[in-house]
Amino acid sequence: MAGLVTVALDAMGGDHAPQATVQGAVLALRDDPDLAVLLVGDEARLRSELGRHGHAERLEVVHASEVVAMDEAPARAVRARPDNSMSVGMRLVRAGRAAAFATAGNTGAALASALFELGRIRGIRRPALATVMPAADGFFLILDIGANADCRAADLVQFGLMGRVYAERVLGIAEPRVALISNGEEQGKGNELVKEATAAFLRSNLRFVGNVEGKDLPLRLADVVVTDGFTGNVLIKTAEGVAYLIVELLRRELRGSWRGRVGALLARPALRRVFRQLDYAEFGGAPLLGVDGVVVVGHGRSDARAIAGMLRAAKRAAQQDLVVQIAEGLVELEKKLGSNA
Repeated sequence: MAGLVTVALDAMGGDHAPQATVQGAVLALRDDPDLAVLLVGDEARLRSELGRHGHAERLEVVHASEVVAMDEAPARAVRARPDNSMSVGMRLVRAGRAAAFATAGNTGAALASALFELGRIRGIRRPALATVMPAADGFFLILDIGANADCRAADLVQFGLMGRVYAERVLGIAEPRVALISNGEEQGKGNELVKEATAAFLRSNLRFVGNVEGKDLPLRLADVVVTDGFTGNVLIKTAEGVAYLIVELLRRELRGSWRGRVGALLARPALRRVFRQLDYAEFGGAPLLGVDGVVVVGHGRSDARAIAGMLRAAKRAAQQDLVVQIAEGLVELEKKLGSNA
């Protein structure tokens, strides 16, 4: 996909909306002349907020009269209020007015509205949320991180395929290595789900490198790491908490004495680079893979910088024809699994 790419943004989603979403859209548009944004939400509030930032080119407001709050029951809220900003944004994708949709709102509601409005890619049983995580020498993609608490082995193999396509097409990783999270690297380790999935991965056409333990994830032994949504969600939230702990301990120690303050001043450039690697805002949100459209879900606490990153991630995914690539990859995967059955 060449030329101008239009992304529909849920301007009412997130803890700091609409201030952060509008500001983030303006930032992204100023940095990228090939991006256009449809701001979806309460038109009066959005135009009032836009007034603080001056004129922004390639930006249009699309009115949505309702909002799904962060703490609501997702599917029920989406059904009860069909004119919510998420569902309206998804319809813009379905109608072809936008190439992708981005939101920092209620994750469950994003999944529900995507399934209601866009549906699944033919042959995909369960969509999955993926996110990029930092490693010692780069980064890796992990999925599912919360869309499916309970999975079948076939679901995990499909997650591996979708992760491989995203890693190749959007992250630029050639021949991504795919691995399963387990409680041991040996092939016989893991619960029944992991053992069954391992057997299926070994029959697939994916570059499967086996099991990885949680402690080995930062070593980047694989480029795409697959797990069920329950395990993945616990893992990334634990990692987020550990990153926060490390940063706070460093700050406390460096501010605790004059020697520490002098050392912090000298080390400031290096510390900033480290903090950026641990910052979720740098990774542009989590793609919802497997739905029949490009959808990116950002952190609920996203500030303007994170919103801008989310819009860039959505644009990149749309440019790479992600849905078509996953659909074609699934056909090849099923042929391989069928021939090995």
